[in-house]
Amino acid sequence: MVATTVVPTTAPTGGHPQYRPISSHLAITPPVSVVIPAMNEAENLPYVFSTLPGWIHEVVLVDGDSTDDTIRVARELWPDVKVVEQRGKGKGDALISGFAACTGDIIVMVDADGSADGQEIVSYVSALVSGADFAKGSRFANGGGTDDMTVIRKLGNRVLCAAVNAKFGARYTDLCYGYNAFWRHCLDEITLDCTGFEVETLMNIRVVKAGLKVQEIPSHEYDRIHGVSNLRAVRDGLRVLGVILRERGVPRSTRRRRPLAAGVTVPRGRAT
Repeated sequence: MVATTVVPTTAPTGGHPQYRPISSHLAITPPVSVVIPAMNEAENLPYVFSTLPGWIHEVVLVDGDSTDDTIRVARELWPDVKVVEQRGKGKGDALISGFAACTGDIIVMVDADGSADGQEIVSYVSALVSGADFAKGSRFANGGGTDDMTVIRKLGNRVLCAAVNAKFGARYTDLCYGYNAFWRHCLDEITLDCTGFEVETLMNIRVVKAGLKVQEIPSHEYDRIHGVSNLRAVRDGLRVLGVILRERGVPRSTRRRRPLAAGVTVPRGRAT
């Protein structure tokens, strides 16, 4: 397939676009912010940060009142990291705080436990600059996988995913996964008003209801490297079910989807 060139519509002062090289044949202009909610993840951060691409615009670490050296380690690993101290509790609250602190046009959500490979970010960003509004990670799409889910969690995820697809007209293969990316304007189309792990499901439902273009990205979830997860399958599964039932009674948005700004360029003579 011959690559095409998309001319960026925005440029810094002086009229020259600020390209961020992603590979030998791909560059983007939109700045990318990576949000990492963390609580007592000092041992995992060296791996997490080592996988992040050097071309990202900023890293926003949301610290959930850690009692270890999470903040110090983050600053040593990424000197320009933006640290946000979480005032509330829960993953949803942390993400909402992190999103508010982002300055990039694209926002990527990454867990701090080492289960996500930051090198996959390029796939998410490529989907966004190619026309998607929301790039949703999937462990069960062709090419994805998981080392972390128990049989019970897989079954629960499948049942809840089927319910969302049936009730909201989605075509998801995975529901409860926290590795996602989106254009910042999506936050104007959806309202995030939950504090726990169910925030991921809420986002997945509301982007569909808002008429945003969603593209699933195959992703591999690895085992947590150190520590114990705060996720509780039954408790959090019930909270996810509660979100689904509540959203079923909320009407779809009637707002029209705004056009995406162009933001990818491929030098002449190269093909993909």
